[in-house]
Amino acid sequence: MKSSVSPTRRASPRRPPTKGAMLLAGIVLMSSGCAVANSAGGDTGRADGRTLRVVLTQEPPTLEPCEASLTGTGVVVRSNITEPLVERDPTSGGLNPLLATGWEQTAPRTWTFDIRTGVTFQNGAPFTAEDAAFSIDRAVNSDLACNVEGYVFGNDDLRVKAVGDTRLTVTTEKPDPILPLRLSFVEVVPRTTDTEAKVRIPIGTGPYAVRSWQPGAAISLSRFDDYWGKAPDFARARYVWRSDASVRAAMIDKAEAEIAVALDPMEAGKDTTAAYPNNETTALRLDGREAPLDDIRVRRAIDLAVDREGIVGALLGGLAQPAGQLVPPGVVGHNDAIRPTRQNVDEARALVQEAAADGVPTDRQITLVARNGMFSGVSETAEALQYQMQQIGLNVKVRMADTATHLQYQLRPLPEDVGPIALLIMHGNQAGDAAFTTSQYLLSDGPQSTFGTKELDGRVAEAGALSGRKRQQAFADLLADQNRNVVQYAHLAHMRGLLGLSRSIRYQPDSATGDELRLSEVHPAKGAKH
Repeated sequence: MKSSVSPTRRASPRRPPTKGAMLLAGIVLMSSGCAVANSAGGDTGRADGRTLRVVLTQEPPTLEPCEASLTGTGVVVRSNITEPLVERDPTSGGLNPLLATGWEQTAPRTWTFDIRTGVTFQNGAPFTAEDAAFSIDRAVNSDLACNVEGYVFGNDDLRVKAVGDTRLTVTTEKPDPILPLRLSFVEVVPRTTDTEAKVRIPIGTGPYAVRSWQPGAAISLSRFDDYWGKAPDFARARYVWRSDASVRAAMIDKAEAEIAVALDPMEAGKDTTAAYPNNETTALRLDGREAPLDDIRVRRAIDLAVDREGIVGALLGGLAQPAGQLVPPGVVGHNDAIRPTRQNVDEARALVQEAAADGVPTDRQITLVARNGMFSGVSETAEALQYQMQQIGLNVKVRMADTATHLQYQLRPLPEDVGPIALLIMHGNQAGDAAFTTSQYLLSDGPQSTFGTKELDGRVAEAGALSGRKRQQAFADLLADQNRNVVQYAHLAHMRGLLGLSRSIRYQPDSATGDELRLSEVHPAKGAKH
């Protein structure tokens, strides 16, 4: 099936690259693997109309492109420094060409991509199909343990081949109808990039190049003058980080930043904020391997005990929608017929009592584990869930954990001898297809699943091989089956993010903003200097 997508995209239209443009200062150092100097090159963080200042919640752990599916990295790297072959439109869900101009499935297991010409990396090297093949091989087939490998491709390797400079073939182990979507998560780097270790400073084809990284202080980018597309409005960008949401909001008020991410819902009434769906869904994952959570009546009782509307209204500032499934509207597989479970304390209490009468140890202590900073109001949400579960006769304690500890509970291999765990999770749906959700969260041996059923495992595999309406319906049906017959999750809410935006800029956030904040889509407000 031949891709017939339009070359238009939601960002500004591209332009041909300029010829003879001087390379940015410091690029040669980056390409040789040397550390970038700590000097910020004169960037002081003062408002000058030419520097776009962004305040994040934390310093990115790395700018390694194969880790760009991690929010902390992707919000800086994706579509700013590096670019993929194909990109997903977050509004329509369709795929648009980027470094590939077209693609088609040329055999049951093989896709062929036409590679864009006239593109230059930030180190001056021309981009060819060989770089695309190298980037896929490095991210998916290597021993680097890239996040994109496990999250997007699982254990499957790809066979990639450059056919001249302008054509690429990718062959999968079994037919994969959504391979182009998966490749939208692979950022393209030059074939000279290190294959033995992850890089800290990347080189890509994007509209900005890294100018400096002052550890603990700031990351500065400069506009790449030889960019193949339309030049962004701002000549420079500067990222800083502040963990306190009130501090980030104050930086907008004091004109110390143009964009501030992840503001507290209490700021929502200001005309300098913008709310947006951020792809995240919160839920309680119930470990069905341990009593009393191994009894479906207890799991269903917990689902009935949760006051979703109360949590959204009182603790999340109304910036969320009660959820009944892990994927929100707009994602392939979302089931429009599923409604969030309405709280019914009496029915929930009766189920717990019924289980206790059959010998289920409903008085055994359940640990509700939540991560500090997961979202604004997370500790209060955990306490509310604890209270609601206690109201139906369960024994619950709360444990607030740091990121590293929370990941130990979230990912396999799961910790042993810790008793029954109700884990508060937040699942990102930026991929736009329920295959990524079900393979991670519903399979019996999924990386983020505690248990499952053989029947559901089979349905996940069958749905993954389908396309079009059949694929949509198959995933929608199995999400409903999870709710009826498995109940590993008590879903809470489809979340919304809140950005702080200076009056000096124009920017319209969308569902991808939390994962890739595209600087090229930020423009000076009318009358502002830049």
